Amino acid sequence: MFTYTTKIRLHDTDAAGIIFFANQFKIIHDAYEDLLEKFGWSFEKMLKRTNYFLPIVHAESDYITSVFVGDKIIVTIKVGHIGNTSFSFEYELKRGKTLIGRAKTVHVTINQKTRKKMPLPLAMRRALSQYQSAK
Repeated sequence: MFTYTTKIRLHDTDAAGIIFFANQFKIIHDAYEDLLEKFGWSFEKMLKRTNYFLPIVHAESDYITSVFVGDKIIVTIKVGHIGNTSFSFEYELKRGKTLIGRAKTVHVTINQKTRKKMPLPLAMRRALSQYQSAK
């Protein structure tokens, strides 16, 4: 499990504590970028030094409870599924022990030039398997 910590900012939520849905995706995407950097695959490196991209082809998110400006939240990431050309991430967002949201993203490996699916690179598969959730 990978963890990412952030703070809710004024632009993330309204006065009633309801997070704008797109901001929940922004927060999990920030966590995803940090996880890729931990693997050694920053977006800069991927775009300039590999032949593949990892676009998100499906995303879902559940809003559970309110968050407010200044709340410190922790995002945990687990790898849900690793396939031949795709994988999924499962996210939990918590304030302390309180679950505030869940999300899932599905990524497909595509060739940068042809934009067609390609097998997940072995090194990426190995890195992902470290964070795969127990079945």
